[in-house]
Amino acid sequence: MKSVDVLLSAPMMPLIMDGVAAAFTAHRPWEAKDRDAFLREVGPRIRGIAAGGGHAKIDGRFMDLFPKLEIIANFGVGYDNIDAAEAGRRKVIVTNTPDVLTDEVADLAIGLLLSTIRQLPQAERYLRAGKWLEKNFPLTTTLRGRKVGILGLGRIGKAVAQRVAAFDVPVAYHGRNKQADVPYRYYASLNEMARDVDVLIVVTPGGAGTKNLVNAEVLRNLGPNGILVNVSRGSVVDEPALIQALRDKTILSAGLDVFVDEPRVPAELIAMDHIVLLPHVGSASVHTRNAMGQLVVDNLTAWFAGKGPKTPVAETPWQRR
Repeated sequence: MKSVDVLLSAPMMPLIMDGVAAAFTAHRPWEAKDRDAFLREVGPRIRGIAAGGGHAKIDGRFMDLFPKLEIIANFGVGYDNIDAAEAGRRKVIVTNTPDVLTDEVADLAIGLLLSTIRQLPQAERYLRAGKWLEKNFPLTTTLRGRKVGILGLGRIGKAVAQRVAAFDVPVAYHGRNKQADVPYRYYASLNEMARDVDVLIVVTPGGAGTKNLVNAEVLRNLGPNGILVNVSRGSVVDEPALIQALRDKTILSAGLDVFVDEPRVPAELIAMDHIVLLPHVGSASVHTRNAMGQLVVDNLTAWFAGKGPKTPVAETPWQRR
């Protein structure tokens, strides 16, 4: 398959770059003196793109540069960086990296939930500052007696629900449709669910369809004892509304692994000591990132070997064949 030209959209983990280079003729535009001129030169030969690593949105205008494009293999389960609908109209395959990161992200969601409720980072800072010598750390709130609502019951959402249920905590969920094969209560209205739960865990995909889905009204309904945990995409939560809700004590606290303009986190959030902030580390273990990277390479090699994509996304034309 060395005759196949594949574009690496941005610097990526060595496993991906080495794997693509071993199987295909790989092109690295960030190494060119003139990136735009480089893309115009190689564009007519490119048949595949390995996407991720911080590249800007791959939209129709970007795809125009590659008239022979067949597949975009994305690093990550979320693919809001790619206009998958436009790719589908062009009969371009889009793949992502589901399943291999499900358990890692679900584990992180539970860790973030417990850290936020029991103020574990704050307690550690308290000890390190020598304050325990003066008096005990203040009592915290608890997971006991709470109800958890999950926004988005996909692969990761189900894994989170299983872990929450193991704590003997009631679980509910909101999504586009009720799922017949799950034991959790379904809410057709996010606002109604927010009124009935004490914790809202956001696991829904990003993109235009979910932008600011968790807005000021949802946060008001979550209430002054409510906790928001977001391990999906920062865009799903109205960030200014969240900041205001935390300032006004409209909700109790938040545990956030994702933000709207990463890695730039609002100073207002950083200044708040009663919330927990993480630098988007949901899938960031060596084991899981290697599995994700290998799946990017495997999707490309499977496609160009005539075996079809391994993990096509919902919008891809392969799904409709």
